[in-house]
Amino acid sequence: MQSLEKLLKDAVIQGQPRSRRAWKKILILVEGIYSMEGSIVRLPEVISLKRKYKAYVYLDEAHSIGAVGPTGRGVVEYFGMDPNDIDVLMGTFTKSFGAAGGYIAGKKELVDYLRIHSHSATYATSMAPPIAEQIIRAMKCVMGLDGTTQGRQRISQLAENTRYFRRRLHELGFIIYGNEDSPVVPLLLYLPGKVGGTKVVDTYSKLGLSPTLPQCNLVGRSRLQVLFIMLFQQWVNSHWLYD
Repeated sequence: MQSLEKLLKDAVIQGQPRSRRAWKKILILVEGIYSMEGSIVRLPEVISLKRKYKAYVYLDEAHSIGAVGPTGRGVVEYFGMDPNDIDVLMGTFTKSFGAAGGYIAGKKELVDYLRIHSHSATYATSMAPPIAEQIIRAMKCVMGLDGTTQGRQRISQLAENTRYFRRRLHELGFIIYGNEDSPVVPLLLYLPGKVGGTKVVDTYSKLGLSPTLPQCNLVGRSRLQVLFIMLFQQWVNSHWLYD
C-alpha cells in the first residue's frame, strides 16, 4: 500500500510526464484475487486511498466472483464493502459460471458510454442464447433464486476445500503462497523438471483442477498454480436447456 500511495502522490503532484498538466482522472486497477500469487486484494485500504486522493477504482473479479464471500459475490462482499465504492467492476463468466464471455458493471452513464464508443462492443457478435441462458441459470443457482441451496452449499464447500488443501500442503512441508481463503493456491516447485511437471499437470487435470506451469524453467522460482473453480458442470449436464 505504501508503494501505491507513493504512485498516487506522484501522479497528483507531478501531473502528466510531458506537459505537467494535472490528470483529469486517476485510475487504480486491481484484481480481486491475483491469479499468479493467490493473494486477495486489500480492498478496504485501496478504497481508503481512493477517497484520499480522489481517484477511481477498477476492480477485476475474474477469479473472485462466484468464489469468495458468503454468497459468492466476490471480494466486495468478502470485505463487507459498499459496491458503490467501486467505480468499475469487471468479471468473467468462464470460471464460476461455466459459460463464456464477461461483464463490466458501473454507473449507467459509464455503461452507456462504453456501449456507444467501445469498438469491441460495437463490432462484437452477440452472445449465443444458450450461453446467455447458462449464465442466467448459474447466477440464479449462486444467488439461491432457483429455489435450492445448492449454490450456497457449493460456495461453502469451495471455501472448506481451499482451507483443507492449504493446511495439508503446509503440514507436508510445502511452501505455498496466497491468502487463506483464496481458491488460487501457488505451490513452489523450484525444479519442476525433477518432479515431472507435465505429469503433475495431467494428474491434477483428471481431478478437475486447473494447474499452471511456466514454459521456461526458472530455477528457484517455478511454482505450480492450483486453481479451485466452483464448476457447475454436473449441474449443467442435468439442467442446461434440456429439462
